[in-house]
Amino acid sequence: MKPVKNKVVVIGAGMVGSSVLNALLSLSLISEIVIVDMNKDKAKGEALDASHTTSFAYSPNVSIRVGDYEDCKDAQVIVMTAGPSIKPGEKLDRLILADRNVKVMSSVMESICKYTKDAVIITVSNPVDILTYLAQNHFGYDEKKIIGTGTSLDTARFRRIIAEKYSVDAKNVHGYIMGEHGSSAFATWSTVNIAGVPFDKLSEVYGKDVALNKEEILNEVREVGLDIVQYKGYTSSGIAMTVNRLVKAVLLNEQSILPVSTTLRGEYGIKNVALSIPCILSSEGIDRKVEVPLASEEIALLKKSAENMSEVLKSLNI
Repeated sequence: MKPVKNKVVVIGAGMVGSSVLNALLSLSLISEIVIVDMNKDKAKGEALDASHTTSFAYSPNVSIRVGDYEDCKDAQVIVMTAGPSIKPGEKLDRLILADRNVKVMSSVMESICKYTKDAVIITVSNPVDILTYLAQNHFGYDEKKIIGTGTSLDTARFRRIIAEKYSVDAKNVHGYIMGEHGSSAFATWSTVNIAGVPFDKLSEVYGKDVALNKEEILNEVREVGLDIVQYKGYTSSGIAMTVNRLVKAVLLNEQSILPVSTTLRGEYGIKNVALSIPCILSSEGIDRKVEVPLASEEIALLKKSAENMSEVLKSLNI
């Protein structure tokens, strides 16, 4: 039997890449992490800094080093974080990154494909839906092995907001943010429940007369990431833990259901765009897409999100 090395390659040593590196160390599942970045000194600094934490008793003895794309050949997972991010003062729209990061993603995928088409690739860079579609459809890579982080973080934020309203653990809140990771994302209110208690019974069962303003909650979910950019200059912690969650699901073959970005092939009547819907994640990547029942108005919102993404793809000639 071929030994499982649990090797992860992180492409990009910027704010997100370095946060992903440190988050991955907490998993205690990985034996080797390789950082790939054009700025070798930055990558070396991050590797050295992180490697010193492995001396503590609570940390696994992980090999952390700088490498290049050839290291992808025996990786189980590749995390793509390279490319510019929105900066304070810029227009707060992830789509402004599209033209720049399409070029970066194309270069990265070409480099990866020289050495492997077996690793699961997790796409983090924005606009994540556009880059996921590009990676899944233009390089001959098995699309099931490419996962966009999509609305996983948006969903985590959504569940946290609702949990705080009812003073419960966010892990007991269910419901999704679906569609674009961006301005046309929407909440699937018809699926929201806390430990099986449906949305319209929450106040009755949990003893709190809470008037939830759906539009306010959704706007907070949509805008909070951009608010963080304005406050501290970049986002890192939330997306790093999102990547952590996806990597764990892959390495442990969890069959977990998470909302991630992938190309739709007829689900909800939508084709040829990448959007987030719930998917079953395994060691092979996206094992299955799950068409959770949605209200008719929610399906209309998903289709509107698809139209927005389709227009962007056309403008970029993808």
